[in-house]
Amino acid sequence: MKKLQETLLFKMSSRIRRKRNDVLVRQDFLDLGGYDQVGRCLLRLVKEGTLIKIGQGIYVRATLSPIDARPSLPKSLNSLVLEALKKLDIPTGPTAMEIKYNAGNTTQVPTGRVIGVRKRVRRRIGFSGYSMRFEHAD
Repeated sequence: MKKLQETLLFKMSSRIRRKRNDVLVRQDFLDLGGYDQVGRCLLRLVKEGTLIKIGQGIYVRATLSPIDARPSLPKSLNSLVLEALKKLDIPTGPTAMEIKYNAGNTTQVPTGRVIGVRKRVRRRIGFSGYSMRFEHAD
């Protein structure tokens, strides 16, 4: 019988605790086990409330909400998505609305729900019914 320290779930949990950033991708754990086995452990960690899934293969370390003790995001969804895109090697830039606002052409403040990307993104990244939109940035 395996000891607790030898299980994949224990190894993944300890790696999550040691990570400095909040965004984790599935590729971070592929050196520990097979693709399907890692997926099962990630699903179990999501059910336990240790992680939150925000996209296909993208997970965030969860924090407990002080209001209702449910898992919640540690930072804003916008900053977490930017961190995830950086991990996936997708370059980002300002959106058209941010460029207009910074140039003083409009007083409409950008909402932050749109992220400018320089490569095609087919993923749907979001949490609790809110998802980020992507637009091509020059």
